[in-house]
Amino acid sequence: MRVLLASAIFCSLIAVTSTISLRPSQSIAVSGKLICKGKPASGVKVKLYDHDTFTLDDLIAQGKTGPDGTFHLTGTAHEITRITPKLNVYHKCGKLIPICDIKFSVGIPKSAITRGSSAGAEHDVGTFNLENKFPGQGTDCLN
Repeated sequence: MRVLLASAIFCSLIAVTSTISLRPSQSIAVSGKLICKGKPASGVKVKLYDHDTFTLDDLIAQGKTGPDGTFHLTGTAHEITRITPKLNVYHKCGKLIPICDIKFSVGIPKSAITRGSSAGAEHDVGTFNLENKFPGQGTDCLN
């Protein structure tokens, strides 16, 4: 029985290791600035994801904006196909009752992706005024 269990564990490890090696590393670096009411929006949560169509999106990197409202995220994903990166921003700018966050997503171009475990040039998404309404914007209480 122990030999059977050990064999099953060994085969599982081989399968997982083989699958990981088939999924090449793809890296990305993203930066930007967020403002609210004309001032830098500090402490705003930002997350970089690989958008998946049929499964949950894969988190690549996360962080918060600094005192000057800027953020810099760098991360690596392992996928057989090319990743589809997106940036999610979670904020409370302009909310009267700040219980849940306002969430919007920004697509990142495929040209920002680098093959391998080191990101290339940082892709600057620009400056976003959080008082604006963005396409697909919604509310997120669980992020």
